[in-house]
Amino acid sequence: MSFQLELIEDKIEFFEALDLVTLEKKIQEKMEQNRALMLEVHSVSHQVQFDPNGHKHYSAVVHFKVKKL
Repeated sequence: MSFQLELIEDKIEFFEALDLVTLEKKIQEKMEQNRALMLEVHSVSHQVQFDPNGHKHYSAVVHFKVKKL
C-alpha cells in the first residue's frame, strides 16, 4: 500500500448570500480554512442579481492559489 501526498495548487470556490455582510463572512471563513492549506486569494469575482420580487441575491467566485514562499 502506498501513500502519496499532493499539494493543492489551485482551488475555486463559489459563494452566495442574501446580503453582503453574510457573503463577506462566508468568504472570510473560507480564507482562514484555506490558509491552513497554504492557499491565498488570487482573484475574486462577484455580482448581484434581483429576483422577480426585487430582492437582491449576491454571489462570488474566489480563486485560491498556492502561497509563494
